[in-house]
Amino acid sequence: MTRQRLAQIVTILILAGVLGAIIAKKNGWTWRNIITFTRPAEQTPEDAVYAMLDAARNGDVKKYLAAYSGPMATALKQTIADSSEAGFRQYLQDTNEALKGVAVMAPEKIGDREVQVRVEYVYQDRNEAQTMNLEKTSTGWKITKVEATQRAKTLIPYGTPVK
Repeated sequence: MTRQRLAQIVTILILAGVLGAIIAKKNGWTWRNIITFTRPAEQTPEDAVYAMLDAARNGDVKKYLAAYSGPMATALKQTIADSSEAGFRQYLQDTNEALKGVAVMAPEKIGDREVQVRVEYVYQDRNEAQTMNLEKTSTGWKITKVEATQRAKTLIPYGTPVK
């Protein structure tokens, strides 16, 4: 075998390895999954809601948008286009600043690939509840509809010491 032929084979092997690593990373594989022959855990609807909330808290507009699908995603993209990405980032962070806690209820199945999840937000002086519809897509669960927020005044504000 000539040196040129050996160089070609090594180059092809390296490129195949890089391509394999990119595909594995994109599909959520880690070295632990590969070594133990296990599949990565499938994302749940609750995971999708928490990922959206984390993205909002961190001001990560791209990850926030990635949590949505359909008309919701289109409406959010239009909102960003009408203002600016920096302004929307600040809005996300400001909205989440007063948030003290979040509770995501177990999803209720409403179709073959659709669920409904109730999300409760805890603030200092009130609680808010919102129902979200999520759809299973090829890339995971995506929020497709968000109903109007329902406010509930709390009798004892969050953080009040217990006597």
